[in-house]
Amino acid sequence: MTAAVPQLDLASARLFRVLGDPTRLRILELLFDGPRTVQELIDQLGCSRSRVSNHLACLRWCGFADAERSGRTLVYSIRDRRVAGIISAAREMATDHCQHLASCTRIGPDWV
Repeated sequence: MTAAVPQLDLASARLFRVLGDPTRLRILELLFDGPRTVQELIDQLGCSRSRVSNHLACLRWCGFADAERSGRTLVYSIRDRRVAGIISAAREMATDHCQHLASCTRIGPDWV
């Protein structure tokens, strides 16, 4: 086994970890509808500024979102539209397996 394979495995697992947070998923879904400011995201999510900013920083660092300055405001948008297909496939699979996912005790009941 080459060194590249474990690195790819780790990167793939991290991709799912980034997408595994409900707030980050919701932010991405809002950005699919068009660019948004932090304040617009706060208003739509009902989260604190620091929480939204931390999630946006993660999404930017990992290459899913971009920010562009408009005066004193940052406007966020989707950087890699392929993430829409991943989220769509995940939602479809979650729908098909909803009861099993909801009752899984291996990952804990508090994930919902």
